[in-house]
Amino acid sequence: MPDLADVKVSLAGQGTLVALAVTASASGACLADVAGIRVTVRVPPNLTVAAQQNLLILRRGSVYWAIAVLTAAPTVPTPPPVDEPPPPVNRGDPAPAPKPVVTTGTLVCPPVATSTWRDGKWRTDIGSSTSADTYQGRYGGSGYGRNSGYAFYGSKPRSISGATVTKATVKLRRLTSGDYARRTPTLRLVSQSTRPSGSPTLTETTSGPALGVRGQVSPSETTFELPTSWGQAMVDGSRGGLAITVASDDPYIRLAGRDSWSAAWTLTLYWRRSN
Repeated sequence: MPDLADVKVSLAGQGTLVALAVTASASGACLADVAGIRVTVRVPPNLTVAAQQNLLILRRGSVYWAIAVLTAAPTVPTPPPVDEPPPPVNRGDPAPAPKPVVTTGTLVCPPVATSTWRDGKWRTDIGSSTSADTYQGRYGGSGYGRNSGYAFYGSKPRSISGATVTKATVKLRRLTSGDYARRTPTLRLVSQSTRPSGSPTLTETTSGPALGVRGQVSPSETTFELPTSWGQAMVDGSRGGLAITVASDDPYIRLAGRDSWSAAWTLTLYWRRSN
């Protein structure tokens, strides 16, 4: 066995180790050198250790245990000669590994609810509170508070969990309310996937498209491309809806909800997955 005194290393986390017994075992222990370090090794009652024997030891925490005395390798008889197989036939380079199968698709997600929040509650004066039009801001001179419009998508985006979103779009249409000039809503991501009883949680923000009023100024509707990360958040489940809202009164905008336009707020997710 080589002299281990020249090798100074930590024994922590080494698993099983080979050591050289310095003393014979007595009272269930002996001294041994391992990797240049002298340690006390516990010896089980059924194991007898003599000085200068090679030991197989195991460390558990700060305690070293002798688990076997290493002896010389047994002599293995030489097997009888056998006929050598013919040399392999050179068939050229091996076939390359198959390429991963990439699946792509499109998931269309109509909203499960479109609603407008104002003055601490969901509006019911503009229609059903789960399919109403979505408003942003406050009409000039109104005594009511500011509006925030929401669309929620339920669990359908999460049906492709694990996929990578490559593109995300949403359909928007502006209806009569406020002035006729082209106005840009402020889009926000929403944490909830279904309409809560209280005010939803708003997160990321981006500027939407500049839209005129339907029948007055074009364009009044569009398929707007969202940040790809927004679509991914919908699929991963950390986000569940979209909103239009501003911190000031303007611009005052009304976008179609489910009752006014069947395609309103429809989210389309383009995705891929590698198998």
